[in-house]
Amino acid sequence: MNTLSRSILCDLTKVFAFGLVVLTFIMVLIGIGQQAVQMNLGVGPTLKLIPFALPNALAFAVPGTILFSACFVYGRLAADNEVVAVKSMGISPMVLLAPAIGLSFLLSLVAVWLNDVAYSWGHSGMQRVVIQSVEEITYGLLRTQRSYANPRFSIIVKEVDGRRLIRPIINFQANNDLPAFTLTASEAELRSNLDENTLSLILFDCQMETDDGVRFDWPGRTVQDIPLAFAAAKDVGEGNPAHLPLRKMASAIVDQRQTIVDLEQSVAAEVGLALMTGEFELLEMQNWQKRQSSISNARLRLYRLQSEPWRRWASGFSCLAFVMIGAPLAILWRSSDYLTTFGLCFVPILALYYPLFLAGLDYAKTGVTPPVTVWLGNIVCMIIGIGLIRKVIRN
Repeated sequence: MNTLSRSILCDLTKVFAFGLVVLTFIMVLIGIGQQAVQMNLGVGPTLKLIPFALPNALAFAVPGTILFSACFVYGRLAADNEVVAVKSMGISPMVLLAPAIGLSFLLSLVAVWLNDVAYSWGHSGMQRVVIQSVEEITYGLLRTQRSYANPRFSIIVKEVDGRRLIRPIINFQANNDLPAFTLTASEAELRSNLDENTLSLILFDCQMETDDGVRFDWPGRTVQDIPLAFAAAKDVGEGNPAHLPLRKMASAIVDQRQTIVDLEQSVAAEVGLALMTGEFELLEMQNWQKRQSSISNARLRLYRLQSEPWRRWASGFSCLAFVMIGAPLAILWRSSDYLTTFGLCFVPILALYYPLFLAGLDYAKTGVTPPVTVWLGNIVCMIIGIGLIRKVIRN
């Protein structure tokens, strides 16, 4: 690497490092603040979220920061006529652009890793902190709003006296094992047990009533233990393809394909048995739709598993795609106002890249197109970038 390339790389690194620290700090504050307000978290749980939120903030900050760095450095070079001077000495402008392209390629690899860590380790860590803070979250919402709800159960109280819940009404939603039912009590208390990963509902003079009208009375003290994950305000989403690490994707895809084969064979066997035995009620539309729905859901999960690795790699390599557009545009505009240059680069990229990326991802996740469609935004930006680089070389 010659002196000119080293100088440009040094400038890019300095601007990138400073911008990354500032932007990451802002994004962490915004992300943690939203979680803290939404979940009514205290200071302790909020601070515990910071390390788990950092990979996600970095994954979003890196592409924008490297684009800003390229606009800043190359806009200043062009405005000071240094690009013209380099060309007059017979040196190709690619010597100037090579450091940005090389740095953005390396950062793209880092961004892929950050995306993987953010979607798997970061997400599960934030969920774990929230789950372990269920007791604090629930009491906070009950004190301020007199109610707490999640997709599985809800609590309404008349008032909260210290840790005592006065006249609580607890509604449990129906699930695969139990019907919906309602618990009422004169008072209650919540107590989490992190060692056993449970939340205890301590009820006094409790009554239970099911949706069918069946009623039970439990005078005195009654304790009902529920899993902390069940009590969390959001679904944990275990097994969600979006939250699996890349190292587990290949085996998960193989397992899911086998699951689909097993479901199809099971349906074929049941249909054959029904035809042989004459039990045609098994082929009624209601039963048939349920079996077909399970197969369709399994296929949708397979499509999501197949598209997820492509999504993380495409998202990471947005760094390279952005720089291939931003660096030559900054040279062509020859403006020392780097903020304007960045805005003129970022707005078209925002309007072009992300709609194409999201459209390709949606089609891939539903199986309409192959997973490589996720790279549509990157490919279009890189093609435009190659055209801009050729224009810089020619002019």
